[in-house]
Amino acid sequence: MPKNDFALAFNEVLEEKQLAKDIVVSAIESAMVSAYRRAVGASTAQHVEAKLDPETGFVTVYAEKEVVEDSVIDARTEVLLDEARKVNPEVQPGDMLVIESTPADFGRVAAQTARQVIQQRIREAERSNQMQYYERQVGEIVSGLVQAINAQGVTIGLDMKAEGVMPNNQKIPGERLKLHDRVRAVVMEVKDGTRGPQIVLSRAHRNFLRRLLENEVPEIYHGIVEIRAISREPGARAKVAVSATQPGIDPVGACVGIKGVRIQAIVKELHDEKIDIIQWDQDPIVYISKAISPARVNGVYLVDNEGARTATVVVGEDQLSLAIGRDGQNARLAAKLTGWRIDIKSLSEAAGDSLNKLEGDKSLAEMLPAVVEQIPQIQEILAKKAENRPITPEEYTALGQFVDRVERRTIQIKEEAAREVEERTSTARAEIPAAAFSMPLDQAGIKEHIFNILVEAGFENVGDLMFAMKTDANKVLGLAGIGSKAMQNIEEALGVLSFPEPEPVSEPEAVKVEEEPIAATETAVTEPVAVEEMPATKKSAEGKKEAKKVVEEEEDENAKDGVSLDELFKMKPEIFQTPAVEDESDDKKKGKKVKKKGVALEFDEDLGTVVGRKKHKRGDDAGGEDW
Repeated sequence: MPKNDFALAFNEVLEEKQLAKDIVVSAIESAMVSAYRRAVGASTAQHVEAKLDPETGFVTVYAEKEVVEDSVIDARTEVLLDEARKVNPEVQPGDMLVIESTPADFGRVAAQTARQVIQQRIREAERSNQMQYYERQVGEIVSGLVQAINAQGVTIGLDMKAEGVMPNNQKIPGERLKLHDRVRAVVMEVKDGTRGPQIVLSRAHRNFLRRLLENEVPEIYHGIVEIRAISREPGARAKVAVSATQPGIDPVGACVGIKGVRIQAIVKELHDEKIDIIQWDQDPIVYISKAISPARVNGVYLVDNEGARTATVVVGEDQLSLAIGRDGQNARLAAKLTGWRIDIKSLSEAAGDSLNKLEGDKSLAEMLPAVVEQIPQIQEILAKKAENRPITPEEYTALGQFVDRVERRTIQIKEEAAREVEERTSTARAEIPAAAFSMPLDQAGIKEHIFNILVEAGFENVGDLMFAMKTDANKVLGLAGIGSKAMQNIEEALGVLSFPEPEPVSEPEAVKVEEEPIAATETAVTEPVAVEEMPATKKSAEGKKEAKKVVEEEEDENAKDGVSLDELFKMKPEIFQTPAVEDESDDKKKGKKVKKKGVALEFDEDLGTVVGRKKHKRGDDAGGEDW
């Protein structure tokens, strides 16, 4: 059976809107329910549902009605029993039944009434699909056509009939886009707006360059080459640090391609933006030297001072402008790429600074006697440079060696001084009791106005204040409102404080208590003779005689494991019972004083069975213990 016009139109809507079939069917059925309620004036409390046949386009409406036996007062909410039983033969008067209630001319009425609702539902479904799709595309490259250009930015038509906006600050400077140009951009952000999703695009972000490299270089896409860092000034220059995850791979060559075909495709996409590909290195000195490329570097000297990482880069006179770049661009990009603050100096400038360090620091000069002897030579070379006289390569080499020795020794001195400060700090902190850091500052007995000043300065507990007084008392004295009297009050208040001593002995004692019963248990298992000597056995006079007898018979030729067989059969059953020992040892582990059990199991010869008998406190011969 060929499909009718409705089925063809229905499928055309699905293809055009790129929506799922069930979404459109649900939207139409919901619209038909609204049209039915409006047509017949049905209450919103009444349950109404509609069913659409996608092949024919016929809509059937079902409404919940009450079954009545005699006559129908309101046809919208009531149905006769005879008609109801055609649907459900078991229905009874007063029951509620969902029955077909499609009006006679509902097709024409529904088409007029439901058109707007259907369009609205389809638009909502379309926006929801767009939102979900482009939320997954954040950080990815999308392609579209330029639809409009205005003062705020460029509007780009994307897939699924969505529109993206590229603000002016996200465009590549100098790039001129025209209407209907096809452009690629990276999705930066997706926000839900009243007229659909607001998609923000960018061609200036460094992630755009990252995605272009992934698309053009298969080794990056498959993870053989890894992008470590990117610094970029859109439209002008970019630096990319790459490294290989497998041995034998040239990461720079993989990105450049044969005769530069790979990198040239990216440069063309970025409006002739120059791209430097450098190899990442774990050594910061090597990494910074490569980041300054294409300039050649004579030396890199690193100083990490409390998180402010500074790298002094020394280059030759002919490489200085190349290292700095136009308006400092090359140095700026290298600093962003490496994460170090870079200070670029020429060789003569660095030699002059090193000469001033030697002349101004006598201790440094004493450490470098060989370098001090070179000072006249260095001064002569610098004088020739100042007079613009030519300098030989050997003299440049001498300058480089001089700078290298002085800078390396200076860095070493700073590192040693930093280590000494750290050691003094850790020693001062170790001298302060741990309880001081948990004691609030208001418990130190300091005057109220001094306490308020210290709290505003960031001192939260007594330990912090004691640490500051030990390491640098001037830090406290320098606070506004703190003078000699206030310092005296702080010192007196801290001097009278006492802190409870820690109790490290408790843990070893607990371990020792655990070990004792374990040893006793092992003895009881391995040596049957010791079973009689355990506290849980009877220590009556008869028991002592038996124990003595066993000891005397240890050398008997018929003895086995220290007890003769005859004596073993004469022993009472309760001798071998050790639950009381186990219970007592468990309780000893917990450190509790336990009362021993008052019932013992004994073999009654008259009854021929084991019976429980109450234990009593013995006399002096039993040692005065409870059994």
